[in-house]
Amino acid sequence: MFSKILSAAVLGIDAYVIEVEVHLEGQSPYFSIVGLPDGAVREARERVEAAIKNCDYRFPLKKIIVNLAPADIKKEGSALDLPIAIGILASSGTLLQDSLNDYILLGELSLDGNLRGIRGALPIAVAARDAGLKGVMLPEENAREAAMVAGIDVIPVESLEKAVSFLNRETEIEPFRLNMVDVFSNQQSYTIDFSDVKGQEHVKRALEVAAAGGHNILMIGPPGSGKTMLAKRMPTILPDLTIDEAIETTKIHSVAGILPANTALVAERPFRSPHHTISDAGLIGGGHIPHPGEVSLAHHGVLFLDELPEFKKNVLEVMRQPLEDGKVTISRAMISLTYPANFMLASAMNPCPCGYLTDPNHECTCTIPMIQRYRARVSGPLLDRIDIHIEVPAVSYKDMASRAKSENSAAIKERVKKAHQIQLDRFKFYKTIYYNAHMQSKEIHKFCSIDEESQELLKMAITKLGLSARAYDRILKVSRTIADLENSAEIKAYHVSEAIQYRSLDRDLTTTL
Repeated sequence: MFSKILSAAVLGIDAYVIEVEVHLEGQSPYFSIVGLPDGAVREARERVEAAIKNCDYRFPLKKIIVNLAPADIKKEGSALDLPIAIGILASSGTLLQDSLNDYILLGELSLDGNLRGIRGALPIAVAARDAGLKGVMLPEENAREAAMVAGIDVIPVESLEKAVSFLNRETEIEPFRLNMVDVFSNQQSYTIDFSDVKGQEHVKRALEVAAAGGHNILMIGPPGSGKTMLAKRMPTILPDLTIDEAIETTKIHSVAGILPANTALVAERPFRSPHHTISDAGLIGGGHIPHPGEVSLAHHGVLFLDELPEFKKNVLEVMRQPLEDGKVTISRAMISLTYPANFMLASAMNPCPCGYLTDPNHECTCTIPMIQRYRARVSGPLLDRIDIHIEVPAVSYKDMASRAKSENSAAIKERVKKAHQIQLDRFKFYKTIYYNAHMQSKEIHKFCSIDEESQELLKMAITKLGLSARAYDRILKVSRTIADLENSAEIKAYHVSEAIQYRSLDRDLTTTL
């Protein structure tokens, strides 16, 4: 007695179809699962047997062989419980087999036969559509997520009994439907706003420039100056996610298992803020079968690293590839996976070990060598990928007590969107460049030409302020963004002057003390 059920598994952020083959023979009770199952899949034997019996179906006292094909790819997770149970019931004659190959079946079984949610419902629904199948059958709590994929039927079931009844054509289950545009628009709302921040107008301006040009930013200031508060509001001024970006972001969060229950789509820009004790595997991704790390969970959003020098040096160094390429490749003995990691880096640090170098209300006790060693924890190659360094001073009592309304995020966002559109038009013939921050030397030379007055200003800044050579290209790219915010085709001297202010860490330390 033989049956074949279609299911799916996730590899990276994409899914592939699995054939769950079930064979019954003899009269000696035996249950084996083959095809590179992990521990959770092997434990399905106990869950499936208990669920079948508790739903008042007869569990066959035979030799049961379950094969998961293709057999050369590791299978992990508990989503294969339902197809294994259905395969056993079909092989024993409890189920009709003529409709089993129309749907991909997924779901974790509880011992009483109810279904629990799974990971990766969205990429699995995409795989079902691409395979030309009629639809997917999965737990109710994953239905909204899977229904974001048009062109397939999403059949939500709450128990093994409901699944059997539907497949035997004893009951009808209405496919779950969603209006994707309505879901997308309804979930785009932020509870925080730039108008919440008192003072720090020049820092808000730097964040606006960073958001407009896709520039990575580093904020340097004493404790309590508002660095974290400002960083958390960065997603509120970034352009809205497109539907394609939202679906790609949702796939990553779904695979990682952090998509909230009954959430159909990640419609807001992600904001991830890992603690400085995080490992390199936690940041980049890892595991026996690599799972996405924080850089991928921040895809199309903001990755905020607070207390940047406190991160381990090897952790910071592994960020160089995703910052450069917009993706991260994780290689293991049996598999190599690539996850998208196109994020904007926002980071913060104190100006010195004690934190009070630039605070007029507290005395700094650090020596110049101590400050130099502290700042050297952030390597030059990483700083090379951060275009804007902005000093965040302590907030004055006057600003804290002020009742004046600050500019809200919506107003800033409008300017950012207009500047972004200018860049999209500028780089429409470039496949890998979308923001000014992505420009390389060739593009900088083409799009960032400056007049003699600006050249003299830049020369004076490099010689008088001790700016490093790496600052030159960064200043030009940031100047281009500032000009775009003003809808200016030419980069003018005051654009360059403002950009120079955003390179504080490149200055000779002795000139700032």
